Amino acid sequence: MNAVFTDHIRFDKEAWQLQLLDQRKLPSHEEYVICSTLRQAISAIQNMVVRGAPAIGVTAGFAAVLAAREVLAETQDSQLFTTTLENRLHELSQARPTAVNLSWAVNRLRRVLRQHQDEPPKKILELFLDEALNMQAEDIRICQSIGANGGSLLNDGDCVLTHCNAGALATAGFGTALGVIRGAIAQGKKISVIADETRPFLQGARLTCWELARDQIPVTLACDNACALLMQQGRIQCVVVGADRIAANGDTANKIGTFGCALLAKHFSIPFYVAAPLSTIDLSLTDGSAIPIEERPAEEVSHIFGQPITPSDVAVFNYAFDVTKAELISAIITEVGVLRPPYASSIAWAFTKGLLQ
Repeated sequence: MNAVFTDHIRFDKEAWQLQLLDQRKLPSHEEYVICSTLRQAISAIQNMVVRGAPAIGVTAGFAAVLAAREVLAETQDSQLFTTTLENRLHELSQARPTAVNLSWAVNRLRRVLRQHQDEPPKKILELFLDEALNMQAEDIRICQSIGANGGSLLNDGDCVLTHCNAGALATAGFGTALGVIRGAIAQGKKISVIADETRPFLQGARLTCWELARDQIPVTLACDNACALLMQQGRIQCVVVGADRIAANGDTANKIGTFGCALLAKHFSIPFYVAAPLSTIDLSLTDGSAIPIEERPAEEVSHIFGQPITPSDVAVFNYAFDVTKAELISAIITEVGVLRPPYASSIAWAFTKGLLQ
């Protein structure tokens, strides 16, 4: 099992290029988008070349490197370099609104800039690249810890429902929700998966199934509307999903449709787990009502692979995320441990532990 797939986010230090596996083309084509500028990297984030909160964060780290290199080519003046780069980092932080890992990554690079603003601009560029590479390596280790912690919650023989893709492709490698499945398998358990197709972008059908089949993990694809029936039939023992932003009280934003899965899991008394790194938890938000919900282009719903499936004058709702209330979540699986309700206190404990490590 190749459980640490990392080839989807690569940085060529010789060519100063960010190379991203184009997740829009999977599973039929494995093609890379080359980003040599900040604008190209922002476009890749916005247009779903790369998606998944931790992966967006890691990509943002390398995008900041490209920004620093661009500004260095424009000026050698330290003060002007710092001011201009701050503006470019702000632009990067606005690429997508819901996934908090984007702003988390930008703020991490911003701290490097402010701590070393007296250094020559060329030195700051080197420090940016070091930090971005560290963020990438850290994310893999964090996901492996999430997998080990969450794997203990699964029983031998369980069938797990997933929604969207929270695997290696959505992180720097290994995955969060799929990392839990990989962690359970590493512990010697036989685990199978039912993957929701996850309309409209079909991340479950195209990406989760691709990852799991690649790792020879048994997976069955189901349309989103089959979720209630599959639970009623007793085919699902637990649900494991990722997250794009978690409020301080445990309310969780994830791919649209997650809230419905959580409601059904509650009705059928099925454990509903969220797997995410601490970087996805936004302590500045007391609850999920303040999480911004991205609305994406109507064509993602009204068209499939470029072909219209509805009359052209029909209005479309295309909310990319919804918020699942903390009361519906059985546990939040992080790199420092499994958090249980009440989440306000367990999340506060997790951050204290995370800072001590």
